[in-house]
Amino acid sequence: MVGNKQLNLWALMAAVVGTMIGGGAFNLPKDMAAGANSGGVMIAWVITGVGMISLALVFQNLSNRKSELAGGIYSYARAGFGPFIGFNSAWGYWIATILGNVAFVTLLFGSFSYFFPVFGQGNNLPSVIGGTLFVWGIHWLILRGIKEASFINIITTIAKLIPICLFIVVMIFMFHRGIFLTDFWGKGTGFHWSSVLTQVKDTMLVTLWAFVGVEGAVVLSGRARRHRDVGRATVIGLVGTLMVYMLISILSLGIMPREELAKLPEPSMAFVLEYIVGDWGAIVINLGLTASLLGAMLSWTLLAVEIPYVAAKDGMFPKSFARENKNNSPVISLWWTSFLTQTFIIIVLFAESTYQIVYSMASVAVLIPYLFSALYQLKLLRTEDTYSPGSKEMVTDRLIGGVATLYAVWLLYAAGPEYLLIVAVLYAVGIPLFIQVQREYKRRWFSAFEWFLALGIILLGGYEVWMMATGQIAP
Repeated sequence: MVGNKQLNLWALMAAVVGTMIGGGAFNLPKDMAAGANSGGVMIAWVITGVGMISLALVFQNLSNRKSELAGGIYSYARAGFGPFIGFNSAWGYWIATILGNVAFVTLLFGSFSYFFPVFGQGNNLPSVIGGTLFVWGIHWLILRGIKEASFINIITTIAKLIPICLFIVVMIFMFHRGIFLTDFWGKGTGFHWSSVLTQVKDTMLVTLWAFVGVEGAVVLSGRARRHRDVGRATVIGLVGTLMVYMLISILSLGIMPREELAKLPEPSMAFVLEYIVGDWGAIVINLGLTASLLGAMLSWTLLAVEIPYVAAKDGMFPKSFARENKNNSPVISLWWTSFLTQTFIIIVLFAESTYQIVYSMASVAVLIPYLFSALYQLKLLRTEDTYSPGSKEMVTDRLIGGVATLYAVWLLYAAGPEYLLIVAVLYAVGIPLFIQVQREYKRRWFSAFEWFLALGIILLGGYEVWMMATGQIAP
């Protein structure tokens, strides 16, 4: 039987990079150009870089100071703010990773349509059938063991970086300064705060989606061979990925005008390279996207399976979710994850949801666990838990925690009420499961504050369902 401490630094880095560099990287030229001009894109990446590096440092700091919290992003919320918020962080993160895999399936088969038009935009019946095969293939692979799945993840991470590096090298040599500077701040007389702020706000879910997964090593910290590798893998993976993303989106704006980039099919990176070198460029990128999405789906499934498993061991999910098979894979958690992924794929078919809609929901759902991780660092500072009073570390960590918290709040604002209400429905659905867990362990359902919080989630979710039922907004 394989031991639990299975993952070395390279496997943890592959988990971070594998979850971050998924489908989002291959559609960045279009997604960023759709929201902002060159100047707005650059400001958006600066804000995102500062915010995500702050979050990564929060994860690194908490993993070092609270190494006993093996569930990472979920454990921090529970330790800092009680069982209901802890459960919601686990539930929200679980649903977000499942939606992430659904978005990957949609993009994967949308890219296959370059070779096989029958797949359309990746949200039709052939795509659902193909996506089903991928979901259950990954399910079978993880059943064989976390270590074996992580090794394959390293291979797919390397495979996805090759076409991305090729794209960047070609773009550097073909970059046209005049195209990049045209309408730098948008059409008009020049720089205006209101216009630029709107552009930056419109790209925030795109940049967030590109970095969801930065906590991958933290979530898997309980399986790390050396705990110090968790923080190192998180920071190294993030900084490298940030540079790759900035180069992809900024260089593309020097190849084609923004209006043309925004109208490209998915994956837009393929069509940018095709514009420069011909058909073989699109073929290479689409093949790289296939490897990337397979690795990303594997990474995200590993994260999705781990969160309910750890929560169950902590008594915050049903006890059955803690059950393992002979290969130390959380078998019940895996079955439920695959079943829910399959369900959402079918929902996408009937709702005709696009890749952008699904990944936006996933991004907003994961924001809540991010926010409570940052708030937990601030709480440790306030209570001086693990800190020496008046130490220099407190000043630095307070700044990092404050920036990370402000960034998470800003993202919630940028997401807008439409996605917040949809995510409220997803969180409301989890409340009966929380009650079931509390009954299973013979605990009080809610504290007074938790009753108030649960009622608020239910009311917001109910309002969204009513709006959809009455046709006031599209489902």
